[in-house]
Amino acid sequence: MTDPAAAAAGEPTEAPSGPPPSRLPSRRSQIISGLITLVVLAIVFVYLFPKMGSYADAWAYVQAMPAWSVALLLFAVVLNLVVYVWPYTAATPGLRFKPAFVVRQTSFLISNTVPAGGTIGLAVQYSMLGSYGFGPAATTTTIAITSVWNLMMTLAMPVIGALALVLTGELTGQRTLIAVVGGVIVAVMVVAMLVILRSERGARWFGRLCDAIARACLGVVNKLFHKTLTVDLTSSIMTFRVTVIDVLRTRWLQITVANLAMQFSAWFVLFVALRGIQAGQTTDRVTWSESLAAFSYARVAAFIPIPPGGLGTVDAALTKLLEGYGATGSQAIAANLVWRAGTFVPQALIGVLTLVYWRATAAKRAQTLSTSSGSAPTP
Repeated sequence: MTDPAAAAAGEPTEAPSGPPPSRLPSRRSQIISGLITLVVLAIVFVYLFPKMGSYADAWAYVQAMPAWSVALLLFAVVLNLVVYVWPYTAATPGLRFKPAFVVRQTSFLISNTVPAGGTIGLAVQYSMLGSYGFGPAATTTTIAITSVWNLMMTLAMPVIGALALVLTGELTGQRTLIAVVGGVIVAVMVVAMLVILRSERGARWFGRLCDAIARACLGVVNKLFHKTLTVDLTSSIMTFRVTVIDVLRTRWLQITVANLAMQFSAWFVLFVALRGIQAGQTTDRVTWSESLAAFSYARVAAFIPIPPGGLGTVDAALTKLLEGYGATGSQAIAANLVWRAGTFVPQALIGVLTLVYWRATAAKRAQTLSTSSGSAPTP
């Protein structure tokens, strides 16, 4: 994605170096978020799952997994841990794997285990990247790109899942509708991104269009609730463009591939779990395309902001979809629990270790940065 028009016009390309976000969630909002999370988890794991199958049977399926599937599952878990870092290194020139791993695992721990942890995790990322020599401008660019690309790839996955079902002749009308809606959203996002990045004029036009739509919607809300809400999306879009354009000029393909790889590595853990749980079963096995579709559709539930990390919401959707593709209720529960354990527990536990490591090495990093001030960051 080049921007020759911007270069010719001498448009600014340096990312703004504003301060990191300082407004953290209040104690009240954290308590409310935590209570809602507990309610959702109780509904899913205490009420819904026992109606779909048996935890005892699910555990029996897990215990019966053959040795080869357990070994392959461990490989898939490690692969997912490695690939999870790639979007960060792709979006941050000069960031090496080790510090990127520390930042990603620590922010995962906070964002996915602390009520309203998304904002706290954002502040932690600013602090950690700063300790490795990356200023607010570079950090803002990284977070902006990874956030937007993760959103686009999550919405693109249902389309990919539907294409996989087409290849195996298993696509149904209901799944087609989901894929079409997802495809339209992704197409709009891609076109919008191209318009924003192509030129400053296009970005400003798109911002004004978004402002007009937003004002129309807010007008209805303001009348209904007697509010005076306002919005200025044009400024946000222009700031986003200036923030990310330099990196996206040369790294858009690398960033896209890295984010897609992250999605597929998480699915691979689920697929391996299903193969182990349904080992020896010759009929009604969930195929690779069905598991990919179930994973892709269920991941959309992660957009529900509470609870963190889609805990409960994604699990309920994934389990129900797997059951719809032929797995028994107990098999679907077992596959979901193994997938959740393989993609959530290791990262959370490693996040504790990386947080301790980062704090323990703070003095050494500060000394390194002070002795190499004025030179490029060498994390």
